[in-house]
Amino acid sequence: MARESLKEKKERTAVIMKGLQQAYPDAHCELDHTSPFELLIATILSAQATDKQVNVITKDLFKKYRSPGDYAKTELPELEKDLQRIGLFRNKAKSVKTCCQVLVEKHGGKVPGTMEELTALNGVGRKTANVVLGNAFNLNEGVVVDTHVARLSQRLGLTRETKPEKIEADLQEIVPRDLWCLFSHWLIWHGRRRCFARNPECELCEVAAFCPSRGKAKLESR
Repeated sequence: MARESLKEKKERTAVIMKGLQQAYPDAHCELDHTSPFELLIATILSAQATDKQVNVITKDLFKKYRSPGDYAKTELPELEKDLQRIGLFRNKAKSVKTCCQVLVEKHGGKVPGTMEELTALNGVGRKTANVVLGNAFNLNEGVVVDTHVARLSQRLGLTRETKPEKIEADLQEIVPRDLWCLFSHWLIWHGRRRCFARNPECELCEVAAFCPSRGKAKLESR
């Protein structure tokens, strides 16, 4: 693909978004939750784990722990035992406990609704904060860049960057702000259902006509 101007990239991105929206009209966060707090905990647990794995854990976890105070007062070994079926459970147990202690001590047990306050919590980086803000508070403060979003935005020629924060900056420049949250969902759903890391289904892809990696991505994944 010839080098695009910013205007041309925005126009191509708009067409890609339209195709993904048509393919995944019900795209949404697939971490099970009923509140901002549950989403925060689920997202912390999702590091290097699939949403399905997290949902298995939180099905029982959210019945036992109803509030930040419940996690904060629980002894760490007990919380580790509750999380032991998921990878990095010891680190995640520590992050969840200390995060909840701060929620209780500084925020009255409530999940704050700003990027600055969220990223000040233990175990919460920009990606996690974007998930919570976009899905629990309907605030488009950034674009969630997980492994799917990173891979697809590179394959689609929307960025040449490899670091999440730089990928996010590129995407923010070409995607309308009111669609930042949805855009990440569309890419994540497409990455899970069509544009796999290995053997992407280029021949069936809904946006293949606008992808500079069509066919090539399939060969490179082998």
